Amino acid sequence: MRGVVDYTDWFVVMSGSNSRQVQAIAEEVSFKLKKEHRLLPLRTEGMKEGQWVLVDFIDIVLHVFDPEARELYRLDELWGQVPHRDVAEAPAEA
Repeated sequence: MRGVVDYTDWFVVMSGSNSRQVQAIAEEVSFKLKKEHRLLPLRTEGMKEGQWVLVDFIDIVLHVFDPEARELYRLDELWGQVPHRDVAEAPAEA
């Protein structure tokens, strides 16, 4: 996001299979960033519902979606002009 917006350097977009997994992913990433890098979020939104959890670490903004919310909001397409890096892809549906 660096050079495109001035409020963050990175968007990290992830998916969970359901609301519990979305919440667990957001909690684990937050825990690891705190433990390993001493980063605390400025704020967290959506944890109670678990459909789209946004965790703002200022330089990094984490988005964790359930499948329906990711399809609805389509952040990947919205920010498609921004250079991106795929770290891992979801396994193929059976």
